[in-house]
Amino acid sequence: MIIVTGGAGFIGSNIVQGLNARGITDILVVDDLTDGHKCLNLADADIRDYIDKDDFLRRVEANDDFGPVEAIFHEGACSSTTEWDGRFVMAVNYEYTKALLAWAVARKVPLLYASSASVYGMGPTFRESREFERPLNMYAYSKFLFDCHLRRFAAGIDSQVVGLRYFNVYGPREQHKGSMASVAYHFHNQLNDSGRLRLFEGADGYGPGEQQRDFIHVDDVVAVNLWLLDNPGVRGIFNVGTGRAQSFNEVAHAALSWHKGSAGGGGIDYIAFPEHLRGRYQSYTQADITALRQAGYEGEFMPVEIGVPRYLEWLALRD
Repeated sequence: MIIVTGGAGFIGSNIVQGLNARGITDILVVDDLTDGHKCLNLADADIRDYIDKDDFLRRVEANDDFGPVEAIFHEGACSSTTEWDGRFVMAVNYEYTKALLAWAVARKVPLLYASSASVYGMGPTFRESREFERPLNMYAYSKFLFDCHLRRFAAGIDSQVVGLRYFNVYGPREQHKGSMASVAYHFHNQLNDSGRLRLFEGADGYGPGEQQRDFIHVDDVVAVNLWLLDNPGVRGIFNVGTGRAQSFNEVAHAALSWHKGSAGGGGIDYIAFPEHLRGRYQSYTQADITALRQAGYEGEFMPVEIGVPRYLEWLALRD
């Protein structure tokens, strides 16, 4: 059996789909379905069972046995970067993951968990090393602190434990995230509503729409996770991005190009940069993927010119 926490969420449900594509259906999904809309992410998936995240944690802390477990993909978390209830975030992201780590290590079950590129704060260096880590919010701090926790004990762990610092992930099954969904998703809605896109004017020395992020399609994120499943000897903390920063304008033009081909028209409107974001906005991110390459991962990553149209086509089929 394979356990996927956050399995009804964005990345988790795509991992379930990736496992299904391999013919794997012996999957235990762990999640919180208070927002029942997330069930739609699993409506076309085949799984063995579902368990609520709190019930799962109680069983983990009670040292329960779930039977033979091949691996755990731990994608469950409070992922809101605007959540400032520190006790809540630390309980859900930090303490929960510590308990799961102890359970997995005791049984030598591989644990592949979601960290975040947010641990790097404003950058400008995005490399898996303590001197470049400057979290700016509770979400980032909770991820950063667990990575530090792992580093303290990594040398004494005999099984595979891998932290994946996801950069700006976009793609299918993120619609439930609302304002926290990717810019590509919001562009899709803007194109449907008005045929025009809205981007921030320049800030931090960047021109209008020229702020840059490392945008990675969720299919590429799944590919890295499944490669790690196939390579249990790989351990550590790794960036998961394309290794190439692209501007919001490039994402917008990729969306407009697809939209013109399917509906015609379109353009970009630049709006005032919000004052409350000045000095707290990542105007540039670019994953240093040297460590991932050195670990042996050779897969190619989609640029936005390929990934965004692919995603918009998926969305259009479901409108």
